[in-house]
Amino acid sequence: MRSIAFKRHHYRQVGVGARCTLIIPVAAIIILILAGCAAVGPDYARLKPQAPKEWHTQLQGDLTADRLNPETMANWWTTLNDQELSSLEERAIKGNLNLKDARARVREARALRGIEKAVFFPSLDASGSASKRRSSENSGTGTESKLYQAGFDAGWELDIFGGVRRSVEAAQADLEAAQEDLHDVLVSLLAEVALNYVDTRTYQARLAAIKANMKAQQDIYELNLLRYKAGLIDELAVQQSRYILESTRSRIPTLETGLEKAKNRLAVLLGEKPGAMHRELAEAKPIPVPPVMVAVGIPAETMRHRPDIRRAERNLAARTARIGVATADLYPKFRLAGSIGLESISSSNFWEWAGRTWSIGPGVSWKIFHAGAIRQNIKVQTARQKQALVQYESAVLIALEEVENAVTAYAREQLRLESLKAAVLSARRAYELSRDLYNAGLVDFSDVLDATRSLQSYQDELAGSEGTVTSNLIRLYKALGGGWKSLEPSLIVRKNKEGDHNESKTRQPSGTYIGYRSAFGVEEAPEAMD
Repeated sequence: MRSIAFKRHHYRQVGVGARCTLIIPVAAIIILILAGCAAVGPDYARLKPQAPKEWHTQLQGDLTADRLNPETMANWWTTLNDQELSSLEERAIKGNLNLKDARARVREARALRGIEKAVFFPSLDASGSASKRRSSENSGTGTESKLYQAGFDAGWELDIFGGVRRSVEAAQADLEAAQEDLHDVLVSLLAEVALNYVDTRTYQARLAAIKANMKAQQDIYELNLLRYKAGLIDELAVQQSRYILESTRSRIPTLETGLEKAKNRLAVLLGEKPGAMHRELAEAKPIPVPPVMVAVGIPAETMRHRPDIRRAERNLAARTARIGVATADLYPKFRLAGSIGLESISSSNFWEWAGRTWSIGPGVSWKIFHAGAIRQNIKVQTARQKQALVQYESAVLIALEEVENAVTAYAREQLRLESLKAAVLSARRAYELSRDLYNAGLVDFSDVLDATRSLQSYQDELAGSEGTVTSNLIRLYKALGGGWKSLEPSLIVRKNKEGDHNESKTRQPSGTYIGYRSAFGVEEAPEAMD
């Protein structure tokens, strides 16, 4: 008996050893096959947008084509030397809800990439069951039986044609697109906070000018009323001085409404309730003044800085990879499957070695006929790639347009500002002269009336122009893609350790990918041929 048991144990060990001897080289061969197999579908190459060598708009005044300073671009609002604005920007980065939403989308994209990468590895599942069954007396013996089962099931899909690799490549590009979208949200947020802050200070300056004019107009009205009662002037001058006073007063509610909207918008941008900023911004302060010199760089630098262009490029990379995912459905899928477990009709001997079960073997599945659906899906993904290419080209053109317009607006508004300053000086002098001549009885009150209107109008335009100059500078920094690098490093998506975009230089096992270059330097894929 001992000899028989030894032989059984020996044969069992020999059988296990033989199976291991078979499995190890098979696994090695599979790994070598996967390493050498090409992923189907077109290979993507990072785009290099064709940017002009210089801006079309001639740089004037304090605008220069000097290289963009990374530190200045990252914190451009500090060039305005306004501590309140800097505080608002920092709080907006922490509290803005749109930015939090963009961060959540980055985390979602990172998790989706993890799901796609998990398909690379084998899967292992555990299962167990206990059942009791009775057969029919009419069709069987009418006996009862029990069955106890437990075990592990393992499976591994072999990515021979690269469908999984293309899926991971697309997921990686989606993750990086989500990161660039986060950057784009930040660029817009920082600019919007600054614009609304400047609007707040501009409304305060315009209200201060109007209230100062009202005081002077009130004094003139009261003086005319006294002179009318004394019989020195007629009623016409009194009514003229009164309607200009009331006309000026009527402009205050409109400006106060604009001021309230700007403060409420700032509160919401900071993630707070409307009204939260009123006490903090109650005191009127000067409009932030732009720096003496502003560097705008060259168009190629803008193309590198703009997160919306980078996002469009990553979307194109993802769409290109998904052509490969769709193409992989044309080819068979190979899978290794295996299981090991215990099975018994009695719980008393369930754990005995004799109740063991196992199975192992390869499997294959192939979509032979689906009425052309697979090739139509390839066409769908190819069309989406072309859409992404058009969106990328559009993003490049829009970026160039925005910078050109911002440069023009900033330079032209500075010229307008200088003219308005001269106009205000002359209008104030004309008002003083007309008032003195009227008080001396040498001119009619209509001269004072015209001078008052002109002074009030030019003062209001001057305050508005000062705000517009600073606002145009803010829009220029936004158009240049400034601000997104100020995001703290903990929020920046980490690069994939396996490569920036998990791009593989592969070939197609069947057919030829014939590409051509567009005006923006990207290869376009023709429609897949049936």
